[in-house]
Amino acid sequence: MTTKFFPVLLFLALFQGYCFIADAQQPGDWIEGLDLPGVTITAVDQIPAGKYTPPGQINGIEGLPAFVRVALVSRPTPQSYIRIEVWLPQGWWNGRFAGTGNGGGAGRINYDVLASGVKHGYAVANTDMGTSPHVDSLVNKPERWADFGYRATHEMTVAAKAVIEKYYQRPPRYSYFIGCSTGGQQALMTAQRYPADYNGILAGAPANNRTHLHSMFLWNYRVINEKPGNQFTRQQVNSITRAVLKNNVGKDGGYSGDNFLTDPRMAALDPNTLDSLTQEQKDVLEKIYSGPVNPVTGEYIYTPIPLGSESAGSGLLDQQDKRFAYQFYPFRWVFGLNFDPMKFDFNKDMTRVDSVLAPVLNANDPNLKPFKAAGGKLLMYTGAADPLVPFQDAVNYYERVVAAQGDLDSTQAFFRYFVVPGMWHCSGGPGASGIGQYISDLSEPGEYNIFIALIRWVEKGIVPDHIITTAYKGNGDMLFQTPVYPYPLFPHLIKGKKPRIPGSYRGAYHERGNVMIPAPRYSK
Repeated sequence: MTTKFFPVLLFLALFQGYCFIADAQQPGDWIEGLDLPGVTITAVDQIPAGKYTPPGQINGIEGLPAFVRVALVSRPTPQSYIRIEVWLPQGWWNGRFAGTGNGGGAGRINYDVLASGVKHGYAVANTDMGTSPHVDSLVNKPERWADFGYRATHEMTVAAKAVIEKYYQRPPRYSYFIGCSTGGQQALMTAQRYPADYNGILAGAPANNRTHLHSMFLWNYRVINEKPGNQFTRQQVNSITRAVLKNNVGKDGGYSGDNFLTDPRMAALDPNTLDSLTQEQKDVLEKIYSGPVNPVTGEYIYTPIPLGSESAGSGLLDQQDKRFAYQFYPFRWVFGLNFDPMKFDFNKDMTRVDSVLAPVLNANDPNLKPFKAAGGKLLMYTGAADPLVPFQDAVNYYERVVAAQGDLDSTQAFFRYFVVPGMWHCSGGPGASGIGQYISDLSEPGEYNIFIALIRWVEKGIVPDHIITTAYKGNGDMLFQTPVYPYPLFPHLIKGKKPRIPGSYRGAYHERGNVMIPAPRYSK
């Protein structure tokens, strides 16, 4: 190392509190003697700085630092086959481990998040969650359901920490988990089942109520496709969202000129007022807005999509399409590859699915006392315009955690939740959806970055009382910014202030809960 760069590295060490300059190691030599029961090391590669094309990928990833790639397979049961990769930055490591989440049914390593991690100095890991080569390979394989539900993430974490300590000759000083959607499920499942695995967890749009979330997909698909002519055109779907906005925008504290709602829980729409729809389509929309219902008991199974999300990405146009049937994979796991979504019984079949999948897939346990006792900090965020994982279910989960803790203050001491107006699933949408939901450089201000806010909460005790979110133009330039606040506070435009400027808003209390609550058996 030349003396030219030493002052910079010393500054980073002092500013971030911890860093490590790793000595170059020979390929594979350092990992000898690593003892991980049930784990096989399949590759140890030294990757030079520059462009790297991961296995099975066509396009390479540019701008990477030199790093060591360790690939492993974990088999906690004979049926299991969990692929894991750990990437270790060479030269400079910031002393932190970032476990990362996957998406959908997984089935692959998410190389983008691994690349983001090493670019920013983190030792980082990801897993295919045991669903390779394809999510449908888990039909009638209950041990692999458990791998997907909770075991793979823990296996990844244990293996990664062992590899990190072996390579750097010291454990990570802090460990963080970051994920959205299925990654959000992994995040909450980890907090519930393995409270000591991570110091801080960032859970985005968590698909934690997995079996019942997929029942909503099935419900919407069914009610739209039961009769010919019920399907919506793009123009009709757009007209629904326009009607929602026309009737409600600005009444929830937001700017009257916004093209999104601040808090859809305060909105209302009567489908019978929509002249763009046939009567049959109005009836279908009523059923969609009810959410899935048990036809025998009348019990609500899961929340509906939020008002104002109809025309969003993964909204009604996608959910009525036959290609959306890939989302029915939990039902195929139970009923086989010939599962017919049009014949699903929301009473008997839902009970059967829950009996075998809910115990291993659903991260619904509100008892986070062990995680809190371990000193863990948890931040959760959801988009208010997300039709794929509706934010109302996260509200319901958060309220159940509050009840288990005893009060809101006790919960917010370790677990804070942000609803992002106008954000679709994990990102995107007409609102200011850039919340810093990805692995980030430690020099970024925590006020603008929820992941850095989590790190500063864990390491410096700085409690995140707001995050400034950003909307971007197509060329990447900033369009506008607004703040979001910990639930149950929502951003309200101060009268007389110019909209879409952070200082023009205040955090205002909105009624807690105020969402459809499923029957207790559908919250397990």
